[in-house]
Amino acid sequence: MRSPFEGHAIGSRPNAAGQLGIQVTAAMLPSFTLISTWISGQDGLLAALAEVFGATLPQRIGQTAQTEFGLLARTGPEEFVLVGDDHTDRCSLLRASIVADIGAVTDLSHARCRLHIEGPQCRTVLNKLFALDLREQSFGIGDIALTGTHHVPSMLHRLGAEAFDLYVFSTYAFDQLGTLLDAAQEYGVALQPG
Repeated sequence: MRSPFEGHAIGSRPNAAGQLGIQVTAAMLPSFTLISTWISGQDGLLAALAEVFGATLPQRIGQTAQTEFGLLARTGPEEFVLVGDDHTDRCSLLRASIVADIGAVTDLSHARCRLHIEGPQCRTVLNKLFALDLREQSFGIGDIALTGTHHVPSMLHRLGAEAFDLYVFSTYAFDQLGTLLDAAQEYGVALQPG
């Protein structure tokens, strides 16, 4: 399968002062699973997820939990996303507990990519693109936010003080990476393959 990032130059592009303020890694995702239900199914979905993940469920929208099957993020009152870094069949695992009467489990691995952004200027660059308050007291480590730039939705996950993962649609990944690299150019940017 061809990477949606093919065509971007790998390597460093220092700014005029020779500095590199941002490191970006672009990669396909081995596993990205959407877990959802309808309003009346919320209690059933939470019970089914507790069977699979135990007490590690994110309690509020925007919260994440690291589980043995990957990162579990609560993206809405009736919606979760599970991101895995290997090709384990998470859909079959989840569908054993989340039957059709409870909710839906959808494999979106083919349709999502990850941009990893880190460095001393990463929040400044991300603030150019997203209408989010990225101060740590407002957007804490481990939190996610559904956001977007240029009318294209994405999901931002804060990993550390100066480190984020941006999950983007594969169909828009090339242009979103280009936009990110352009926004970072004044600080110097290095692009690495995932």
